[in-house]
Amino acid sequence: MHTHKYPVTVKWTGNTGIGTSGYTAYERSHIISMENKPDIIGSSDTPFRGDNTKHNPEDMLVASLSTCHMLWYLHLCSDAGIIVTGYVDNATGTLSVEPGKTGHFTEVVLHPVVTITDPAMTGKANELHNDAHSKCFIANSVNFPVTHEPVCNA
Repeated sequence: MHTHKYPVTVKWTGNTGIGTSGYTAYERSHIISMENKPDIIGSSDTPFRGDNTKHNPEDMLVASLSTCHMLWYLHLCSDAGIIVTGYVDNATGTLSVEPGKTGHFTEVVLHPVVTITDPAMTGKANELHNDAHSKCFIANSVNFPVTHEPVCNA
């Protein structure tokens, strides 16, 4: 077994001068840093007193699922001799928050639109989404359904 570590530094930058003296007294702003990579400027989502111009954890979770699926899919297509020339995914995540309780994701749906060069490979190209899903490290790590509704153009 091989293990990999992913060190990340998260630094809160939202102290307005009085710390967390009250729920509305501080900003949710933070910086996410990884060695040799650009910083990510983050906040919470606007319903949770955040700044909608910054990345939030919910966005990044959906992006992680979409990106992991895409990278596996491109790898599998390359191995299968399918030439992909375009890939766009407008993924959607659903977060449910019940009054008085914490929230949780109930699903993420990927909507990849893939362009390939050979129309005869469309069926195989669509099938490879299932394999990509089963190999995705991130999808294998969450406790809610991650589905995909692909479209293949040739």
